[in-house]
This record gives sequence, structure tokens and C-alpha cells, in this order.
Amino acid sequence: MPRNPWIDLLSSMRFAVSLLSVIAIASVAGTVVKQGEPYANYLNQFGPFWFRAFEAIGLYAVYNAPWFIAVLAFLVASVSLCLWRNAPVMLREMTNFRERLGEQSLRNLGHRATLRTTLAQEAASARVAAYLRAQGYKLRAGVDEGTAVIAAKAGSANRLGYLFAHAAIIAICFGGLLDSNLPLQARLWRGDKTPVDPNMLLSEVPGSGRLAADNLSFRGNMFLPEGQSSATAVLNVKDRVLVQELPFTVSLKKFHIEHYSTGQPRLFASDVIVTDRDTGRSFETTIEVNRPLIHRGIATYQASFDDGGTQLRLTGHHLLAPRSVPLDFSGRIGESFALTYGGAEYRLELTGFRPFNIENVADAAPEASGSRTWLDRLRGQLGSSAGSKDKRELRNVGPSYSYKLRDGAGQAREYNNYMLPVEVDGRWMLATGMRERGSDPFRYLRIPMDEGGGIDGFLTLRRALLDEGARARAAKAFAAGAASGPSVSATMREQLAVSAERTLETFARGGYRAMAEFLERSVPEAEREQAASVLLRVLQGATWETWQTARVAAGQTRLAPDTSRARFVDDALNAVSDSFHYGVPVYLALREYDEVKASVFQVSRSPGRNIVYLGCALLIIGVFAMIYIRERRIWVRVKPDGEVLVGAACNRKTMDFDREFERHRAGLAAALDH
Repeated sequence: MPRNPWIDLLSSMRFAVSLLSVIAIASVAGTVVKQGEPYANYLNQFGPFWFRAFEAIGLYAVYNAPWFIAVLAFLVASVSLCLWRNAPVMLREMTNFRERLGEQSLRNLGHRATLRTTLAQEAASARVAAYLRAQGYKLRAGVDEGTAVIAAKAGSANRLGYLFAHAAIIAICFGGLLDSNLPLQARLWRGDKTPVDPNMLLSEVPGSGRLAADNLSFRGNMFLPEGQSSATAVLNVKDRVLVQELPFTVSLKKFHIEHYSTGQPRLFASDVIVTDRDTGRSFETTIEVNRPLIHRGIATYQASFDDGGTQLRLTGHHLLAPRSVPLDFSGRIGESFALTYGGAEYRLELTGFRPFNIENVADAAPEASGSRTWLDRLRGQLGSSAGSKDKRELRNVGPSYSYKLRDGAGQAREYNNYMLPVEVDGRWMLATGMRERGSDPFRYLRIPMDEGGGIDGFLTLRRALLDEGARARAAKAFAAGAASGPSVSATMREQLAVSAERTLETFARGGYRAMAEFLERSVPEAEREQAASVLLRVLQGATWETWQTARVAAGQTRLAPDTSRARFVDDALNAVSDSFHYGVPVYLALREYDEVKASVFQVSRSPGRNIVYLGCALLIIGVFAMIYIRERRIWVRVKPDGEVLVGAACNRKTMDFDREFERHRAGLAAALDH
């Protein structure tokens, strides 16, 4: 019967190796790119172009992609055909002693020897057989035209290695096919199930967006705050989700987390109560990383942890108004509500809370003398919160929370605020970060702490800088102090006061950038550096007087100037200047919080898991058999005239077998020597 060329192709070794190569490459991609994430995460990570390109090839769910399932199916078919064709041949070969090997064929073997004996043919054959049995060989004896023939073999299990290895590939791929949830893929393709919007409430998800508890296989996530229960998992399907019903309910009693001395998480675990929905029976257990709960064929893993709705108490400070009243309010993480501040309407979305933040708090390396010009300082704005990248000193800097503020046009900016001050170059500052897109790094506004450990000093100075009357009074006080000698005329003091007031006014309009634009418009380029130096000194001196005048107006005493207070003024000027680039004119400070922890569990049913484990065991046995078990054959022909021909063959040509043959030749010679 003619052979089918398609069957020959499908069962060929080259075809199977090609499919294995495709699966290996796909598995690398599936390992590098985290699978099953919300599509927004991939869009932020790769950008619009590559996001669409990777989506088209199914990179975000490689193991469920149709082409990957098809490759697995073809590989199973290819290896199965190969095994079906070759297994009978190999099994027959394992029991075949090849006792009909002729004399000429024996003389052509690579390992051969000719011995002489004076023993009778029958006695010589008996001694040869006894020796080979003692060496662990199985043998079969016969007679070929008066010559006694003994065929022996050992290590036939080597061929089982090939069979086990092929069977292992079939088992592993078949287990992968089971875990790819082909029935669900078919139901999605037919339209029986329709994924829903991920923002939809679980109670509102229709039946078309739910999967029954007897679903063959799935892998989803369960978000569970402390004190709450859930009997569902969420499966990501591209940019939408399906709700998977579970045959039991999980209630989170307590989430535990332990930290290293640096503050980094060392261990996290969840104390849960599991209630079977069919029997109503409950039991308590603890789920830890690498110690999952397995109940009714479903594994629940401790994947990570998150915030479960921490209550925040906040205070809002207006950054760009000379007079404003702080606004106190509270809200929970995950809530969204309207916020009116300074006459502007915003939508505040509290998005996250972290009780621990591990940061590099090493002091930034001081700049080399002259590394920044005065104009460079005027052009500077919001920067990184990190210290030096060359030095590392990791430390827990305390809680932080994140939120989004949407303006009236719907434009959202994301913010990340620290509750406690951080030390930057020896000064303590509150850091608040802003970014306009999720893919951008945070740029940080640093608010300096005053001598009392708060931000009241900065707020007092900021209000005074933005108040026209306070600026005018401070400019006169600055001129009176800076030009107080008898040689200075009243006209010069008045001109200095006017210059100081204009400098403060320019800064109050737009910070350092407004001053730099003023210089570029009104001063020739060759003179700008010198003018910038003078302008900054005037600004610093006038700002000091602004601060002291504001303190006196508030019933406080004037402070004596020193180095640390001068640095505070400089830091306050930087913060006020940066506030013009902060996106919104309100800073939200965290006063208190009541933390609620939440566990993130990965819930999966994998019917192919045990099959894959079996395949792995078969693969280990098969590889061990192929590598460490050598098939060896020995033929001995005893002629009536006393000539004994010995030949041997091995499936792998090695020096070990060379030595083994020499040992057998010497052993047979000794056995035949009476």
C-alpha cells in the first residue's frame, strides 16, 4: 500500500522539532511578558504601536492563543504518529537477540577477537554462557551449520528511554491542551459567553458573563479585603473580564506581612475561612506564598497583596492663592468624589495606599563648583525624588498614597504623596509627585520642613510671596536694611525697593521660569549671566524679609539669619517655583489613616496538571535511560575445531565500551582455558 506523504510529513522528526522550536520561542515570550494582565498595563508598558502588534499575535495570553493551541495539537499528533510507527519496531528490537548474525558479519564488527580452546564444543559453549550470565547479559543459544552460536545483550531498556521521552512530550502537550480551556475558547468563539466591562459590579454581571463552577479549567484572580468574603474569581479576557463561580467561599480573617530590617516584605500570608457551598462545612487555613490551598481540585495561591479600602484623612492647601483656608476631608481608597477648592471644580479619585515605601535615601552628591550657572537655576523645575544613583541606602520612608485629580475638562493628573518627610541633602522635605501619563515617571515637588517639623513656615512664606501688599512691605524693609549706610541716598533706597518689589512680583507670576523669560526679553545675552546672579541675590534677600515681615504680622518674632534658615528660604523658593508646574493649585497632605489590607489570590483549576507531572516524570526516566543506559550486544561462535569468534557492538561508541570489550575478551579467554 502506498504511503501518504502528509502522514510522512506529520510523523517526521524534522516536523516535530520545528514545532518544538516554535513552542520554545513562544514559551520564552510568555515568560518574559506577564500573562493575563489588564490591557491598560500593556498599553502603558509598550505604547500604542507595539501594544497593537503584540495583541495581534496573542502575546498577552500566549498559552491560550489559537495558533499556540494549534501548534500543540499538531505536535501531539506528530509525536503520537511517530510513536505509533516506531514503538512496535523498538519493542521487537528489545526482544531480538539477532542470533542469526553470520560469521562474516561478525568479522566485520568494530570489536572482534579470535580465541582458541581445547574444550569440547558443548563444554566451551556452556562456559561462555555462564560467563556472560555472570556479567549481567541475557542470552540465547543456537546452532548454525555445526557452529554453536551464543547471542547476548544487555541494556535493552535504553530503547525504553526513546519511548518514554516521546510519551512524555505527548503527555505534557496534552496536559497543556487541557489547561488551555478549549471548551471556553469555543464558547467565546460561538458567542455563548460574552466578557464584560472590568468596572462593572459583580452583582450586575449577567449570566452571559459568568462561568459555572464546573468549568473544566481556568486561571483567575480574587481580590479580597480583610473581613470580606468571595466565591468568584475574575478571568481577564483581553481588555474585558469573565466572572468564574467557585464551589466554595473564601473569607479573609487577617492578612499578615513581615519585613526585613530594610522594610522590604519578607513573608506575607492570609488566614482564611473556607466554606463549601454544597455541604455548608467550613474550615480555617493559612495560605502562604508557595503553600497554596487546594480544595475540590481548585488551587488558591497567595499571589500578592493590595489595599482593601484604607480610610484617609486629608488636608488640602492652596498653592497659588495669597489667602485660603485649609480644607479637611476624608475618603476611602477606591472612592471618587467632587472637590471644590479655590473656586475650581475637580474630581478626586483615591487610587492607592502603601504603608511601606523602600527608597534610596542616600544623599545626592554635591554639585561641582560652577557646574550650574545662575541661568540654569532659573530654568529648573520639578525633579526626581530619588537621591544619588551612585550611592544606595535603602530605607522605609513611611506611608504614601496616590490619587488622580480631574479638572473640569476631564484632564487627569496622577499624584503620589508621602505622609512623612524624607531627608534630601541633609534637609527634611515632604515629597509630592505628579505625572500626566501613566507611562511617565513621577516628577516631585519638595516642600521644606520648618524648624518646628511642619510646613507652617513654608505656607506662611508662600502666602506672603503671593500677596501684593506683603511684597511691597518686604521690599521696603529689604531696601532699608541693604542700603542703610549714610552714603546711600533715599533715591537709591527707593530704587532698590522698587527693583526688589518687581523681582518678587515677577517670581510670584511664574517662579524661576518667569524670571528667566524676563531676563531673556530685557537683557542682552552677554550680560544675562551677571544680571541673573544679581537678580537671584535680590530675590533671596527680599524673600527673607518677606518671611520675617509675615512672621511679625502673624504675631511671631523675627528670626536671626543663619545658614540653615538661608537654605530653608532657598528650598521654599524652589517649592513655590515648582508649584506653577504642579498641574493643580492644591496640595493634599495625609494626616491620618485607618489601614485595611487585602489579599490578591490566584485561583486556578488545572486538570492537565497531573498529566504534565506524569509527562515530566516520564521525560526524566527517558532521558536518564537514553544517557546512562547503553545497549551492548555480544556474539560468540564456537566452532567444532576449537576456534572461538567473539564480536561486540554498542549503540554508542565510547572508550568505556572499548575497555569493557577488552575485559570480556580476557574473561572469555580465561573461561575457555582449561
